[in-house]
Amino acid sequence: MVRLSQLAEPFRTHLLELPCPTFESEPWVPGPAVERSRVAIISTAGLHRRDDRPYSIGATDYRIVPGETAAADVVMSHVSSNFDRSGFQQDINVVFPIDRLRELAARDAIGSVAGYHYSVMGATTPEQMEPAAHEMAGLLKADGVDAVLLVPI
Repeated sequence: MVRLSQLAEPFRTHLLELPCPTFESEPWVPGPAVERSRVAIISTAGLHRRDDRPYSIGATDYRIVPGETAAADVVMSHVSSNFDRSGFQQDINVVFPIDRLRELAARDAIGSVAGYHYSVMGATTPEQMEPAAHEMAGLLKADGVDAVLLVPI
């Protein structure tokens, strides 16, 4: 992963000067102990199933990745030229740690693994992602999810 100090100007300055949005609602709620929690993944790696449509520039939507999807059927169509895909190519768990969640569930370290997981293309602003986030929240609730593993890429 590149560090800010390694980025060329003016890109470094642009990133440092991006505003941090605030929202009126409180995003955190108490939940059960992690040992009893149903956990889902949300990744910003622009992942989707092989037969789903790829992401486009400026995408503000999400893709659903069913929990039983084979690693070979998960592809990445993140459109940024600054995006390093080498980790994903070597091990999907770098950007979508589904195997690690399954291991935690098998050891009873978490309650269960959600039936569905989500990915977005993390190259958009939080304000632009808010409608999709509300939709995903409803889907997560319907799946009985208590905790989300956010995987920012």
